[in-house]
Amino acid sequence: MKMVNFAEFGGPDVLRLIDAEKPHAGPGRVRIAVRAAGVNPVDWRIREGQVIGAHPTTLPAGLGLDAAGVVDQVGEGVTGIAVGDRVFGEGGNTYAEFAVLTAWARMPEGLSFEEAAGYPSVVETALRVIRQVGVRPGQTLLVSGAAGGVGSAVLQIARVRGIAVIGTASAANQDYLRGLGATATTYGEGWVERVRRLGRVDAALDLAGSGVIRELVELTGDPGRVVSIADLGAPELGVRFSGTAGSVPQALAEAARLITRGDLHIPVAKSYPLSEAAAAHADSQAGHTRGRRVIIP
Repeated sequence: MKMVNFAEFGGPDVLRLIDAEKPHAGPGRVRIAVRAAGVNPVDWRIREGQVIGAHPTTLPAGLGLDAAGVVDQVGEGVTGIAVGDRVFGEGGNTYAEFAVLTAWARMPEGLSFEEAAGYPSVVETALRVIRQVGVRPGQTLLVSGAAGGVGSAVLQIARVRGIAVIGTASAANQDYLRGLGATATTYGEGWVERVRRLGRVDAALDLAGSGVIRELVELTGDPGRVVSIADLGAPELGVRFSGTAGSVPQALAEAARLITRGDLHIPVAKSYPLSEAAAAHADSQAGHTRGRRVIIP
């Protein structure tokens, strides 16, 4: 099979397309023929060697956590799923034609593989940081970098839960944020005052890692009311960095429920073939994404 891997830490140019043996589904696992793999910021952080503590990496290594596809091998002890079922979930080395998943759920009706691949890590992260930041119905959550995949999920989940959201994004994404139920404003010079004019901020999330932790603490008045998934220096300012996943099966079940009810939709910004994984990483690192990027084997 074809898969993407890297033999040294570095920029997107270290990624290469190779031939490899198909992985096998061990106990409690399933193997899928990958139809689409989600591109997450953690993927390029792993490629650069930024998060070795959380994601130990032995080189050469593959990449990719999220995928959607068709089950073609079921491991020992797995029940409720069969060869031929369409699933989405998390596993390892999903930038490949075949991958093993450690957590999965059946794809909701009407969802494409490209769309489904964009949900697993994004929804798990959104549910986790909303819980960790402690925001409650009736309160206001500020989301810095709100137009990407996690931001798109946070805005929609917050809306369902009765939490008001102020979202910052580029000028081009203001209408997108409003369409997801947020009060939108741009980042850049003067953004703190623009947020102040919009009202009280009870809690804040840093999803873009754009150096705004001090300002988020200032706006909330308490570093304990701020959570970052993108700024590794956040703990130096007393802010929690959230980088360890919670229950992925529960998150997938919640994602399927929200999608089926029409309460959650994350658009696919762009799809790339396996051979263009480096371009997908470069675009992801550049930011300004509306929704998700996916790789198609």
